[in-house]
Amino acid sequence: MKEEYPFEAKRLKLSCGHEMSYVDEGEGFPVLMVHGNPTWSFYYRNVVKKLRGKFRCIVPDHIGCGLSDKPGDAYSYRLEQRIQDLGELIDHLGLERFDIVVHDWGGVIGLGAALRRFEKLRRVTILNTAAFVDSRIPSRIALCRAPLFGKLLVQGFNGFAGPAVSMSVHKKPLSKLETQGMLLPYRTWGNRRAVYEFVKDIPMHVSHPSFKTLIEVENGLLKLRQRDVTILWGGRDFCFNDHFYDRWRRFLPDATAFRYPDGGHYILEDEKDSCCEAIYQMADYDED
Repeated sequence: MKEEYPFEAKRLKLSCGHEMSYVDEGEGFPVLMVHGNPTWSFYYRNVVKKLRGKFRCIVPDHIGCGLSDKPGDAYSYRLEQRIQDLGELIDHLGLERFDIVVHDWGGVIGLGAALRRFEKLRRVTILNTAAFVDSRIPSRIALCRAPLFGKLLVQGFNGFAGPAVSMSVHKKPLSKLETQGMLLPYRTWGNRRAVYEFVKDIPMHVSHPSFKTLIEVENGLLKLRQRDVTILWGGRDFCFNDHFYDRWRRFLPDATAFRYPDGGHYILEDEKDSCCEAIYQMADYDED
C-alpha cells in the first residue's frame, strides 16, 4: 500500500463534528484535488507524485470516504454539507489562491466550494464528471438507488465500489495492489454507508433535498469562462459518457479539451501519464 500511496494523511475536525483526512504534500502553488464516488484520495496518487516536487497538493477524503471518519447516521450526507466541509478545509488551510481538479461527485462538490470563493480560484481541470442538472442516469446506477434493494446491493454486497474497479477502466485492468488500494476504505457494510448515500443523493427531481444546491452550482458555471479550464475526458465512461462531455463543451466553449477515446471513467488510471502531464502543465502555465 505504501508503494502506491506513500503519503502521511493529516486530519481536520470539521464543524459537523467529524474529522476529515487529507493529503497535503509538497510546496508551491496549491492544487486542490477532489474525488468522487466510490474513490478516495488514492485516486489522485499519481498526480500528487507528479506535482509535489513543484506544487502543494491537497487531496481530501470526503466524510465517510477514504481515511476520514465514518459517522454512520450522525451525518447528513447531502451535497450542501459536502460543499461546506470542503470549504472549511480551504479556509482552514488559508488558501488565498488555488487550482482545482475534480472528478465524478467531486465535480459538483469541488466547483460548489470553489465558486463560493471565486476570487481565489485560478485554474480548473475537469475529469469525467457533471455539475449540472441532467435527466440521464445509467440503469445500473439507478438500480443502486432503489429503496431497500439498493442499500442491500451497495452496502451489503459491495455492488457499487466492487464492480467499479473493473467497470471504470477500459485500457488495462487495475493491478491487484491498485484494486486493493481503491477498495481499502470500503471493506465493511458500515464503511460503505457513504458510497450508498452518494448514489441516493443524486438530485434527479426538483423535490430532491439536494436539487436546490445543484442548481446553485450550475448557475455559477458560466463564471468559469473567466478562468483557464482544461477538460480531460474518457470516451468509454459507462457513467459520464459523451453526452456530459458535450454539455461541458457548451458551458465552457473556450476550455482546452482532450478526449481520450479509449479512456474509461477512471481516466487517471487509463491515461495516467498523459493526464498527469496535462495537469502539471496546467498548473505550471505562465500567463505572462
